[in-house]
Amino acid sequence: MSKKLILLIGAPGSGKTTDGQAIAKNHPEITSYSLGNLLKEEIARGTATGKIINDYVSKGDLVPTAIAIDTLCSAIKKAPTEVVLVDGFPRKEKHMKIFADVVFNESDKVDLISVIEVRVSEDVARERVLNQESTKEDEELFNHQMAVYKDAIEHIEEFYNHDNLLKVIDGEQDVDVVVAEIDAFLKEKVALAPA
Repeated sequence: MSKKLILLIGAPGSGKTTDGQAIAKNHPEITSYSLGNLLKEEIARGTATGKIINDYVSKGDLVPTAIAIDTLCSAIKKAPTEVVLVDGFPRKEKHMKIFADVVFNESDKVDLISVIEVRVSEDVARERVLNQESTKEDEELFNHQMAVYKDAIEHIEEFYNHDNLLKVIDGEQDVDVVVAEIDAFLKEKVALAPA
C-alpha cells in the first residue's frame, strides 16, 4: 500500500509535535510520528545506533542523515494507516535531497502530499522553550538548536516551494486555531473523515 506523507516543520518551540498529535487524535486514519521521539525511543532501547544518536542529541546536534532517514523510513513503512504525518523532518538541506531520492526510488511508494511549516519568531520560540527554571546549559542548547534551524530553513522552504508543496501556518496563534488551520488544509489534500 502506498503511503501519503505530510511533513510538519518548524523551529524548536513552534508546537509542531503537539499539533501533529492533535491532528492524529482527531483523525484515526492518520498516524503521527515525531522524528525527535523516534530517535529518543532508539536511545531508550540502548542499541548501538541509539548510543550514536545520544552522542549527537545530547549536544543539540543533528544526527547523521543516514540514521535520521533510516529511522523515518522504517516508521513510515510500519505505520498502520495510509496517511502518515511526521514532524521534525527535514532539519537540513541534505536530509530532504537524500530523502526525496530514497522515497521516490523505493518499490513501496511514498507520496509526499505537503510540507507544513508552523512558523514562529525566535522570541516566541525562546519564550516557549525556556523558563525561569532553565539553566545556562538549557539556554545554550536552545541557541544551538535555533542556529541549526535558521541555517537550514531558507533552503528547505525554497526546495519545497519549488514543487508547490510548502504551506506556512502562523504558529503564534492559539494551539486550537493552529490545529484547525492544519486540519482544514489537510482536508484539501487527502480524504479525511470529519473530526
